[in-house]
Amino acid sequence: MADRVLWGLPGGQGMGRKGTDVSTSSKAFWAAGVLLFAAGQATTEAAEAWHPLAVDVWDPPFNAELKRRTDQYVPLEKAAKAWRICTSIPHLKDPYWAAVNFGLIDEAKRLGVGLRLVEAGGYGNLPVQRKQITECMESGADALIVSGISADGVNDLVAKYAGQGKPVIDMINGISSDKITARCGVDFQDMGRFTAEYLRGLHRDAKKPVKVAWFPGPDGAAWVAQGDKGFRAGIKGSAVQIATSARGDTGRATQGRLVEAALAKHSDLDYIVGTTVTANAAVDLIRRKGLKGKVKVLAYYYGPGVHRGIRRGNVIAAPTDLQALQARMSVDLAVRALEGKPFKKHIAPKVIVVDRQKISKFNASTSLPPRGFRPIFSVNDW
Repeated sequence: MADRVLWGLPGGQGMGRKGTDVSTSSKAFWAAGVLLFAAGQATTEAAEAWHPLAVDVWDPPFNAELKRRTDQYVPLEKAAKAWRICTSIPHLKDPYWAAVNFGLIDEAKRLGVGLRLVEAGGYGNLPVQRKQITECMESGADALIVSGISADGVNDLVAKYAGQGKPVIDMINGISSDKITARCGVDFQDMGRFTAEYLRGLHRDAKKPVKVAWFPGPDGAAWVAQGDKGFRAGIKGSAVQIATSARGDTGRATQGRLVEAALAKHSDLDYIVGTTVTANAAVDLIRRKGLKGKVKVLAYYYGPGVHRGIRRGNVIAAPTDLQALQARMSVDLAVRALEGKPFKKHIAPKVIVVDRQKISKFNASTSLPPRGFRPIFSVNDW
């Protein structure tokens, strides 16, 4: 059984066959050297160590009040048959999704199921995501794992496949459909809130306002609305104030423009806070403009650039939703649903905050792809 590195165009060309076509977004991401690794050297060490895992279980499932209990998650040892699972994600421009890609592929290999991954090329490409999902499911998929570009943009497709008896797992981003089989996704309110609480903890005795430029991500995505809500709630009543805020796609060029505009307009900023791509762009801009030490950086989710930034002291801290583990759990949930085995309908790993003091004890395999990993779009001959 072979892995295939399939460079799919945003419109879905190349899906399901070997090729070298590269989407503009993915090509730019990898060419930029965010992950400077050679292909074909990824290992399964993380797969052997990731469980049992302490998780939050929403009780009842999907409740908006964040009513949860703690449980231990232990995945299946092996699937009963070689199921075919279609997985759709927004893009691979953001290194966050490289870890998701790895987790999906590695868990499918461990369980012995086929998995095909499609990426839409960006948060502005909802029609592309819809087309890719339709084509992938029509190629013989038994189940769908989806990270939606928008909260309700694929709800009709979810209803269609659920009506056909095919499990649909809502992974990470959150969609509003009531037809999903299960959800594996941290509520990004926690990510925003934990970031805010860490920041306000640094300034408990502040005598003057702490001014922040806040960049939660692309407009319309459920996780962005959640993160924004959590961050604003977390700074309420503190010295931390949002001086400016803007939303935009999590591509490096877009986030760089947003950060540059904020720095030009607000000369008294204390912090840039936002997506992992925002943080990466901000570190470079702050250095080039001679603002290091004056303007500090936090991210509100995790990626390789943020990990490196924390180690080097360029990024103060970031929470992680352990996205590689969420991807693994989503594959396991799909297999459990296909095989009629017990599963929890709404789960997520517990969010942790990583800073320079904690990074030496942090298991990076939960949130980063391993050395040697490049995008893989098909596994186990499917």
